[in-house]
Amino acid sequence: MSYREGVEFNLEELEYKSYQGVNFDKHTDNDLKKAWRNTLNSGMHGICFSMYEDGQQPGDTITVAQVERRVKILKPHTKWIRSFSCIEGNEHIPKVAKKHGIKTMVGAWLGDDAKKNEQEINALIELANEGYVDIAAVGNEVLYRKDLTLEELLAFMKQVRDAIPAHIPIGYVDAYYEFSSHPELVEHSDVILSNCYPFWEGCPEEYALNHMQSMYGQAMDAARGKKVIITETGWPSKGEPLKGSVPSEEHAMKYFINTQSWSKQANIEVFYFSSFDESWKVGPEGEVGAYWGLWDKNEKVKF
Repeated sequence: MSYREGVEFNLEELEYKSYQGVNFDKHTDNDLKKAWRNTLNSGMHGICFSMYEDGQQPGDTITVAQVERRVKILKPHTKWIRSFSCIEGNEHIPKVAKKHGIKTMVGAWLGDDAKKNEQEINALIELANEGYVDIAAVGNEVLYRKDLTLEELLAFMKQVRDAIPAHIPIGYVDAYYEFSSHPELVEHSDVILSNCYPFWEGCPEEYALNHMQSMYGQAMDAARGKKVIITETGWPSKGEPLKGSVPSEEHAMKYFINTQSWSKQANIEVFYFSSFDESWKVGPEGEVGAYWGLWDKNEKVKF
């Protein structure tokens, strides 16, 4: 996800929730790093899988050995892994994750290429029918990019729902407010898959937890009683500021700690974005795109 024109943080509209987060006032730099590492080591519900090393990008075919190496790094820290595509080596992710006892949210990447869309949907259906999928995500931010119409997206969702076992929930991933704008998405989803990024709305880090809670609340209101999962949230450790949002190691550590603390306290399922820094994302998002990982691009834990 990246910045969306017209969707911006407004302090006057912020609703303060009951959980205010960790008090960092007396934390030294070493205290903060220790708390971050303890939070990572205590485990999280889920994490988004970063596929590409330096020199790689979407469209490259990735080997099972590379996936295996990265899954092994993540295994001690997460119960779930989320993948974004089902072709070009991405199909290895749920297979390797299952081999290591990790649950999977498996995404079909839909765009403006009809041939690839068909490949993605067929591969998602095949993986689900083979037992590698715990939640099926049919598309990611397709409406934001305007790659498909709502009707085209819903047709893919119906196709997957009809073709995979009934016990596997399906949904569509997009920003939290899209489910308020398009109630048809809720109708055709078994679970609401909501991206919640205070950073991309220009929110200062000190208000980010409360703003993210508000985002989740809006998705809950739209969900009409269906389960809501936060499929992406995170904070970059380096890059250009976006209005009040400032990338830094300190802010990245604080946001991770607060997100994990709140999600466990409130029993909310969160997939943190992301696992490893990916250099290719500099193109779509500017410098900041390459620094969302908990591990750096060389697969070393950051702090």
